[in-house]
Amino acid sequence: MTEEQVIIIGAGPCGLAAAIELQDAGIDALIIEKRNIVHSISQYPTYMHFFSTPELLEIGGIPFTTAHDKPSRLEALNYYRTVALRRQVRVHAYETVRGLDKLPEGGWLVRSTDRSQSEKTYRARNVVIATGYFDHPNKLGIPGEESDKVSHFFREAHPYTGMKVAIIGGSNSAIDAALELERAGAEVTVIYRGDSYSPSIKPWVRPLFESLVAKGKIAMRFRSQVTEIGALHLILTSEGRSEKLDNDFVLALTGFHPDRGFLASVGVTMEEEGYPTFNDATMETNVPGIYLAGVVASRREANEIFIETGRFHGRKIAANLLAARR
Repeated sequence: MTEEQVIIIGAGPCGLAAAIELQDAGIDALIIEKRNIVHSISQYPTYMHFFSTPELLEIGGIPFTTAHDKPSRLEALNYYRTVALRRQVRVHAYETVRGLDKLPEGGWLVRSTDRSQSEKTYRARNVVIATGYFDHPNKLGIPGEESDKVSHFFREAHPYTGMKVAIIGGSNSAIDAALELERAGAEVTVIYRGDSYSPSIKPWVRPLFESLVAKGKIAMRFRSQVTEIGALHLILTSEGRSEKLDNDFVLALTGFHPDRGFLASVGVTMEEEGYPTFNDATMETNVPGIYLAGVVASRREANEIFIETGRFHGRKIAANLLAARR
């Protein structure tokens, strides 16, 4: 059994940033990541560009350079793995934390399994939970949602060429997917429960999307929701009326949410509004020695904490741990 001062669960940008802040404070933290470094970004659409400018995604004081106004997914993957290697961040990838047990003498027993399902244990004085949300899509809760034709992720348009594709949602991810699918020759219908376009849609994208809708190249259905998904159709309800639409595939791009269950399992309480209890100044939860970093610390919506703000959580944690030494 190895002993660590700090173990970070999750090697996303915010987990990496926390490790580097701790490293700068003289604490060599270990990250345990159940998949690969910045796994969430690797799940983004292949040709996606960020809404943020590169300097707002930087961690560890290492510049993020790009020839474009907005960095691409591929550039971000290269940047974060380069930072992790250059700063020699210790990452145990493809290892899943199964649980945390409070030790009588203080600190935590961290239990995990690796790719071979071999069990591993660590002792840690403090644990930073920096898990993301891509494993927990917001489900629709309707018949047919679990069928193979439904996906909560969109990677690229090519597999859908010539297919009738319904996109559920009206956020940037839904609009970007619709544009890419239309270019690839899919027959696209966007189904959105709102009365009009979401104000969060990127301003340089919305005019192009509206133009394609006006020309009939993309079907836009406002005030609508899917109530049933069949093998070759779906049932759409709009303003009290139901209709049957021919359909080959459904992209349910309805967002994701953090894993609150793991937090509860270690004693972190939830506020009435549903978010975890933690100190904004230190990121420490109501459980001493358990800290939060990144999207898991979101209070209402998962997208309210992104890399731009979550990258600074590690600085607060490092300052708190240094203060405790004095």
